[in-house]
Amino acid sequence: MTFERLKIWLKALRVNQWTKNGIVFLAWFFAFADDSQAAMARGYRPFLLVSAMAVSFSLISSAFYLLNDISDYESDRLHPVKRLRPIAADLISKIDAVRVALALYACSLAFPAYLVFRHPDRTWGFAVILIYTVMQSLYSGLLKRIGYVDVAVIAAGFVLRAVAGAAAMDVRISPWLLWCAFLISMFLALCKRRHEKAIACESRAALASYHPVILDTLIIISALATFTVYLWYTLSADTVARFRTRALSITSIFVALGIIRYLYLLFTKKDVGRPEKILLSDKIIWLILFGYSISAVLAVWSGR
Repeated sequence: MTFERLKIWLKALRVNQWTKNGIVFLAWFFAFADDSQAAMARGYRPFLLVSAMAVSFSLISSAFYLLNDISDYESDRLHPVKRLRPIAADLISKIDAVRVALALYACSLAFPAYLVFRHPDRTWGFAVILIYTVMQSLYSGLLKRIGYVDVAVIAAGFVLRAVAGAAAMDVRISPWLLWCAFLISMFLALCKRRHEKAIACESRAALASYHPVILDTLIIISALATFTVYLWYTLSADTVARFRTRALSITSIFVALGIIRYLYLLFTKKDVGRPEKILLSDKIIWLILFGYSISAVLAVWSGR
């Protein structure tokens, strides 16, 4: 395989979108500083387990990206950007895409199967992959054509990723964090739909169902709900008891700043159709993430 051919396949697999699977590390990040679960999260082995689960989700995500691109072949050719995708541009044949998708899916099951073999009590790690498979299959075949339902399915996929990360280490993840994962994913997905509706409404069947006023209202509601739920999580009695500090609430400032920055990009008509691109390229978002990380470390350290 030539280097140019490899670049085409990497684009088709959307390797740049693997950053979305960083949410698999959510449980590890918060369990690491939690005295009641620190023993299960510290050291290289828990990190390797979570990393392997993130790789599994990256592989299965790429498998479904290929299958979705095959399914959306005709509509993608009508989109100003998606028409350049390798399958829509006929740079990769549909049969080759199916073969690679099946191979990637088989590889994605390897670690969850190993996890269950070595730790029979961690069946959730394998179960989540199967649930994700069923959900993505329904999404590709039907649900992506139903407005508002499609973004809910996308958000549910991020919740499953967070659960899978916790299952890999056998640690508890707060329901509040799962709600945060769902709401922020809903927010990003709704922003993406707004962008798509503005530039190529005919490229996705579900877009016709989205009313502009309702869409903008849901974006604002999901943004406010994300911040509220996260702040509630940091101030809840359970969180304060586990981290022995209320200082974690300071990190909510950076959550708010991140949401505000994204809203600014959305309403100034920047390209928010690819959230992973903004995550990797927007310097202000990077500064906000850096500020969040530093404030989280200092907040946890203050409770020691």
